[in-house]
Amino acid sequence: MGRLVCSQCREHFDKRDAVPAPCPCCATASKAVRASLVSLAGLIGGPVTNQAGEEVGRVIDVVARLYGTEPYPPVTGLVIRVGRRHAFLPADTLEKVHAGRVALRSARLDLREYERRPGEVLLARDVLDHQLVDVDGVQVTRAADLYLAPLADRVVLVGVDVSLPTLLRRLGPRRWQARPTPERVLDWQAVAPFAEHATDGPAQVQLRASRRGLHQLRPADLADLLEDLGRAERQQLLHLLEPAAAADALEEMEPAELENLLREAEPEHAARLVEEMEPDEAVDALRDLHADELERLLERMPAARAGHLRRLLAYPEDTAGGAMTTLLVTARREQNVAEVRAVLAAQAEHRTEIDAIVVVDDDGRLVTNIALFDLAVAEDTTKVADLTAWLAQFGPPVTVHPDTRLAEAAEQLVAARVSSLLVIDDQDRPLGRILADDVLDTLLPERGRLHFRRFLQ
Repeated sequence: MGRLVCSQCREHFDKRDAVPAPCPCCATASKAVRASLVSLAGLIGGPVTNQAGEEVGRVIDVVARLYGTEPYPPVTGLVIRVGRRHAFLPADTLEKVHAGRVALRSARLDLREYERRPGEVLLARDVLDHQLVDVDGVQVTRAADLYLAPLADRVVLVGVDVSLPTLLRRLGPRRWQARPTPERVLDWQAVAPFAEHATDGPAQVQLRASRRGLHQLRPADLADLLEDLGRAERQQLLHLLEPAAAADALEEMEPAELENLLREAEPEHAARLVEEMEPDEAVDALRDLHADELERLLERMPAARAGHLRRLLAYPEDTAGGAMTTLLVTARREQNVAEVRAVLAAQAEHRTEIDAIVVVDDDGRLVTNIALFDLAVAEDTTKVADLTAWLAQFGPPVTVHPDTRLAEAAEQLVAARVSSLLVIDDQDRPLGRILADDVLDTLLPERGRLHFRRFLQ
């Protein structure tokens, strides 16, 4: 028997089903659901009728529980206008939500003035025409219309139309049709919306984020989304992400955009994000802030982390010390390659900041620099001392001091044809490392941050 494949998630369901059940994760892939779509834009302003077919009010908005454990947000009720009042109709009083109108199963109405409860989202007010993220397409777009549909025993939000023609028809002189032809409908599970009053807390937000696949996007993609979103929306996106993932995205942002983002965020949240960033990236971000803003963030960090960043900030921006990352993986000559690889594996989250291993003696002084390639091809039982002796034939590693000007460091980097330079103090103790892209980011600010990692991922 033939099989049909959901275009959104590739899940299969049987072709022999007369009316296929909605794909468990993509309701809009079901023909039955698509045939019953109700346009939110067409519903707003539509009549609400009682059992006798008499009009009792007009739809003002649709209330939904946007963030929660359900894959498709359930409609919890309607806000309708009855005379001069705005009353709330719970979902269990609705007999049928048609295209452009609503029929009630009860003639009894609670005419108390509607007041928004925590966690409730008004779809027309809070989501329609607002920004959202198309996670599959990795782009910021706007909700031109939303689509409701009966699913199981309730009405749920299943899709969003993001097409320009739909928006133009709504905003144009012609009256919006109750049953428009959907132009470009995204399954609701393929988007991440941002709505005021949308959550009961960060825990609920994270449930939504895990389903949306935001955590699977590359840092560079998330950075692009953050730069395209409005002020309120990008702060909400940051709260949808784990702090480490958000920090990775911030490292890929343009300096001016990152500066604005940190100023817009609550100080506690901004401090947490900067704390999670790589040291050199954190210093770059902090340098752009005013002195009082800088202190406000540092005061909210753990003392050790704040002290470390203060020491790095003390180096002038155009010097090796001002551009270096202090993240170093060190090894001693008595260790073997397997032991060093284990230490390196523990730093997997910092893979983009590590291109070599620093070998030091018992006093912490630099012995040599082992490139990751040389470490990768060596036998597990090989001693670091043997690798050190073999590397000696190629001369000492290229080093600079923290007060070396970046222009001079760049010349050494090019001349040595290496991907990074070690920064050492006057006693030859390693202080940090300057990566090639950090040198270029600093020397070519007018061209924007180059972010070679973004191109290579």
